[in-house]
Amino acid sequence: VLALMDAGVPLMRPVAGIAMGLIEDGDNHYILSDILGSEDHNGDMDFKVAGSQNGITALQMDVKISGLSRDLMKKALEQAREGRLHILREMLKKLDRPRSEVSPLAPKIMRIKIDPEKIGLVIGPGGKVIKGIQEATGATIEIEDSGTITIWGKDQESAQAAREQVEMITQDVEVGATYDGKVVSVKDFGCFVEVLPGQEGLVHVSELSGDFVDDVSSVVKRGDALRVKVLESDPQGRLRLSHKAVLIDEGKLQPAGGPDDEDRGSRGGGGGSRGGGRDRDRDRRGGGSRDRGGDRGPRR
Repeated sequence: VLALMDAGVPLMRPVAGIAMGLIEDGDNHYILSDILGSEDHNGDMDFKVAGSQNGITALQMDVKISGLSRDLMKKALEQAREGRLHILREMLKKLDRPRSEVSPLAPKIMRIKIDPEKIGLVIGPGGKVIKGIQEATGATIEIEDSGTITIWGKDQESAQAAREQVEMITQDVEVGATYDGKVVSVKDFGCFVEVLPGQEGLVHVSELSGDFVDDVSSVVKRGDALRVKVLESDPQGRLRLSHKAVLIDEGKLQPAGGPDDEDRGSRGGGGGSRGGGRDRDRDRRGGGSRDRGGDRGPRR
């Protein structure tokens, strides 16, 4: 009981037990408290009584004689009560109540609920995923068709590690969130990045860098770690990702429309003004030619 209380098991109240014995010698009867094995073997009674300060919770008796009188039974119970309460008093001197938190070394059971549609993600092909989690954490995982997952861990750390892996696999990707992903394939038009187990999206070549990328494989390779931001998730669950957006968020890249772009826009506007002036000059020259043609009069 002390071990359970020390581990943080929430017992209603502590209990203790004592084994009582009996030696019968003719008309004489001797009640023994806390008997040894030899006293049990050679005695006439083995009477075990357990309980709390409030009363008896369990008892068991073996007798080798024809029976016990009421007075003898009463005496045995009273003597057992005195012994039980003495043991409880000594126990409470060491620990008077269960600890407020369960020991991290105590076995742990956890239950979580997931979308039944995602059970396959947790199990994996041929059970590969769930076996991997169990081997890595030392926990045992049981999945019900309803989506209820029960995790048995040898301790708090084991159960929590298994729970975190299951939750990571089954969580929904959040638009606008940033993930540390892994490049799973490289294409001419960009690369696919796994942001969560079994969930990947496309980083288009235009979202890989702030500079022009001519060859995707020169920027990333399969297996590379790539921090990406989720820009969009379409109704089919396809993800549009961006590494460039992460660089902007971290202040490593100037966003489009920033000061540099405004400067370029101003210079471009000046060029437009010069172009407009040339058009007006041509109009004026064209107008002069028509006027001269008018002076010559009609042609014959």
